[in-house]
Amino acid sequence: MRIIDEDSDTKLDSIAIFLTRNELKQLIGYAKQLLENPSLDHHHLSSEDYKKEITICIYDPKNIKMFDERSQKLISEDE
Repeated sequence: MRIIDEDSDTKLDSIAIFLTRNELKQLIGYAKQLLENPSLDHHHLSSEDYKKEITICIYDPKNIKMFDERSQKLISEDE
């Protein structure tokens, strides 16, 4: 698991996420899509006002080339 604060470009080791029932249902649906569809690598879950966003990604540590350099660095250095 890798967690990054995209605003400050720093890795995080622990976070708390508070979701409504509807947001949790969406997150579960997105996670299922990532597992079932190998061509997908990420999804964005946005709040109703689009002021907050969670991006979930699926990756294989052996093949991280599909991500930008910052993400590749995070994945490879935080093992």
